Amino acid sequence: MLNITIMKDKSIGFIGGGRVVKILLQGFKNKNVTFGKIIVSDTNPEVLNILRKYFPEIETAGSEVSASQDIVFIALHPPVIMDVLENLKANFKPGATVVSLAPKVSFQKLESKLPGITNIARMIPNATSYINEGYNPVAFGPQFDPSAKITLMELLCNLGYTFEVPEEKLESYAIISAMLPTYFWFQWREVEEIGQKTGLTAEESRQSVYQTLIAALDLFYKSGLTPDQVIDLIPVKPIGEYEAQIAEFYKTKLLGLFEKIKP
Repeated sequence: MLNITIMKDKSIGFIGGGRVVKILLQGFKNKNVTFGKIIVSDTNPEVLNILRKYFPEIETAGSEVSASQDIVFIALHPPVIMDVLENLKANFKPGATVVSLAPKVSFQKLESKLPGITNIARMIPNATSYINEGYNPVAFGPQFDPSAKITLMELLCNLGYTFEVPEEKLESYAIISAMLPTYFWFQWREVEEIGQKTGLTAEESRQSVYQTLIAALDLFYKSGLTPDQVIDLIPVKPIGEYEAQIAEFYKTKLLGLFEKIKP
């Protein structure tokens, strides 16, 4: 269980204030995790204004202030991280814990811009951390202090299932876990709308899709049947003629994306 007293003695900084910061802050808020201070920086003032509406307890400041906190999350897109860290490298505390939330940028690259910082971690965050049900792989740099690792893992476990992995597996988790909901969410919404067009109320359609999806996942992964045996349980497949095409979309797009985000 997280030691709240320890976190009250820690300040936290976010370099970048976009969607992932909203996800993490909401996850911490749900669990009543409190910090000595929370500093968020972003080049877009409107992003910070929106974030303050959800989390009035945060402070906003320049990125050099965010970088000077006890625990610092780098919440930036990979292409800009190295340049930003080059400009900020003098602002990090020697004993700080720095967590990069991006794929592609390796420990070797991060260390080159963070001289004297030994506690560097990388995490691939999951949107489901917003409701504390994340599936969040974390890798730790080779010099990460063991006691600092315990503190960080206690903090991150508030977001959901958080587990340590080798660095070279992070980008795979980005493809098959972090981005996974985007492959399906729009389809669920479409099926809900079809339910309403065929006579169900909005709530009836919503519950039908939700309850069936939960049971279908359990059937696929917990029944003891092979994938082919599960698929064979329903003989009528209304979009079966498009399955090969859809599968090809997945292979082409996702494997192509994986090649782009590899370090």
